[in-house]
Amino acid sequence: MPSFTLTSSRPTLSLAVIALLSFSISACQQTSTDAPNSDTKNWACESQDTPFAYDACHIQADALTNGDYSLQLFWQQPNSNEPLLTFDTLLTTLSADQTLSFAANAGMYNEKFAPIGYTVIEGEEKRALNLKEGGGNFHLLPNGVLWWNQSGEVHITESQAFDKQLKNDEAKPWYATQSGPMLVINDKIHPQFDPNSTSLKIRNGVGICSDGSIQFVNTKAPVTFYQFATLFKDELHCPNALFLDGGIASALYAPSIDEEDKKEMGVMIGVVAPKD
Repeated sequence: MPSFTLTSSRPTLSLAVIALLSFSISACQQTSTDAPNSDTKNWACESQDTPFAYDACHIQADALTNGDYSLQLFWQQPNSNEPLLTFDTLLTTLSADQTLSFAANAGMYNEKFAPIGYTVIEGEEKRALNLKEGGGNFHLLPNGVLWWNQSGEVHITESQAFDKQLKNDEAKPWYATQSGPMLVINDKIHPQFDPNSTSLKIRNGVGICSDGSIQFVNTKAPVTFYQFATLFKDELHCPNALFLDGGIASALYAPSIDEEDKKEMGVMIGVVAPKD
């Protein structure tokens, strides 16, 4: 970042100094254009260029538990089995007194846009927990479940451990989505990720972080699983993080930073707030 010292006693600055000052300020700012009515204390979206290009939206955990905001999953249209498919359709399902702060795709789906992993929406189990072995990213074990109870307490739990919690009645999900692989598990990167991998993809995921936030990240540059997991572990300080999906399925709705994907997808996750 350029630096300089002003020593002139003249009451006005030269055009050259004003230009340099403007460049200095803009060069150090994060790229963020949050809407004027956004509550940046509780949530915000921003774009970053390092260690690679990505967009990130976060919501503070206590904003979900105190009732100001609600984290929700969306899949099918009201009174229909037809999938919503797009963020635009999702927006039409909100009531007149609600607004969507941001949203993302919430996990992997099949050719009918149905989730392939455990899914719970408003306490109703839509898909059973998937503990099968198989190919593809979902089965790159361990995988995991992003879930929260009716009080809004959000967790990311490895699938086998979550299965035990369900059977012991320790987990009572109001919403849940299963995906895989886990990216970070108890502050350790997934054991099967190769630091020297050359498999570069656009990816999106979610982490529960030490600053009390839940971070949703969509990369704008292709990255490896190891690079993506390192972002959550070392840059965002998330002890647990889960891969949601990637490639053409990676999608983000974040109007505060001018990101509104028009892709079709299965289950979506979003933060809903009351309108001002």
